[in-house]
Amino acid sequence: MQPGTFSFRLNVPIKQKKTRRSVNIPVDAVIMPKSARAGELPLLVEAKSAGDFTNVNKRRKEEAAKMNQLRRTYGKDVRFILFLCGYFDSGYLGYEAAEGIDWVWEHRIDDLGEFGL
Repeated sequence: MQPGTFSFRLNVPIKQKKTRRSVNIPVDAVIMPKSARAGELPLLVEAKSAGDFTNVNKRRKEEAAKMNQLRRTYGKDVRFILFLCGYFDSGYLGYEAAEGIDWVWEHRIDDLGEFGL
């Protein structure tokens, strides 16, 4: 991607763990910072919305699995964050943080600047 560009709902190829076959996983938003250097990976953003605390804890492993697939394919420098709207408790946030996944709250969108955007 060219610096300063973005895409919504982009299929990102990853390699499966056992077969090493390439498959596509959808990512909600992909943003290449304006200051990106050649070969730098874009910021991958997964949007999550929750109306209550119950459903998020059922789905928290999905993001961790996606992060592991991305790291296995692109290395430790892959940047994958969550864009959160709604109810996410400390259990959910702690689980994601333990997997190395950061987040930005929808009511604090200016925090995306901390990721070089």
